[in-house]
Amino acid sequence: MYPLIKKLLFKKDPEEAHHWVMNKLHTWGSSFLFSPIIKSQFSFDKKSLNRELWGLKFKNPIGLAAGFDKDAKYIDDLAKLGFGYVEIGTLTPKPQAGNDKPRLFRLPSDEALINRMGFNNEGVDAAVERLKKRKSDIIVGGNIGKNKTTPNERAIDDYEYCFRKLYDYVDYFVVNVSSPNTPNLRELQEKEPLQRLLSRLQLINTELGKARPILLKIAPDLSQSQLDDIIEIALNLNLNGIVATNTTIAREGLMGDPKVVSEAGGVSGKPLTQRSTEVIKYLHTQSKGKLIIIGVGGIFNAEDAKEKLEAGASLLQVYTGFIYEGPGIVKNICKGL
Repeated sequence: MYPLIKKLLFKKDPEEAHHWVMNKLHTWGSSFLFSPIIKSQFSFDKKSLNRELWGLKFKNPIGLAAGFDKDAKYIDDLAKLGFGYVEIGTLTPKPQAGNDKPRLFRLPSDEALINRMGFNNEGVDAAVERLKKRKSDIIVGGNIGKNKTTPNERAIDDYEYCFRKLYDYVDYFVVNVSSPNTPNLRELQEKEPLQRLLSRLQLINTELGKARPILLKIAPDLSQSQLDDIIEIALNLNLNGIVATNTTIAREGLMGDPKVVSEAGGVSGKPLTQRSTEVIKYLHTQSKGKLIIIGVGGIFNAEDAKEKLEAGASLLQVYTGFIYEGPGIVKNICKGL
């Protein structure tokens, strides 16, 4: 039924449609009657799909990328759709409204989205309160960033605040310095500021006791020399992995409405498939397989997933594919794998 439902949803504003769908999922997922039906319909459990990384046991390698459940409101509901893990955020120390609306756009002919959300979230403290109350045991990652008003020279303080707050309530961390929608954020991907930031978090991670895995989320638009710097830093600091990749600022090859294509923001979905796979393969090859990689970008089906796994990814994430393919995407990919 999803193709019909999608036609109706795509007539609504993308952000309004997202909230409407997630609120409905929460209502049905909380129902004594519908909850087990949803779980049985969309879950696909096979031992061959199990993964163990960083001491964490994933029931399958397909996760939900950050940005979908920014405020940890729907973890229990999403767990019923068969995901192996869910990444919340990007969270910032203070609540912030994000960029002005409209800020999310569809490109159906390209099977893509453009977003310039701007880390809209209710703040890390609010997310922690929800995490304390979650019921499912699904693995949860915490994607952390800085507030828009925080200058880059003080960005470390924002990341540290979020890290300390989330430490007891998430299973792993992702440091997001690659969103194109927060002014100057991508400058933190440069070698010196990135090394300072990750060194601080690794130090805190050691001080707090049981170390949480820390991964870095990078942009697909980095040059080869920048990727080499990322690999060097990650290996030198014993980083636990890389999330490759975030959205792209490139517009080459897009066939959608020129007015929409020209909107500012990051592109996700099918146009990102090839580039994200190239980055994954490069990271895997140049690090000689020493870096664990979460592959994300243009995964819509089992073939897309297989391609990224063969390129060197150990886990995968979906976002735009979830919107275009619907709630059956995890089951379909897992069955295909």
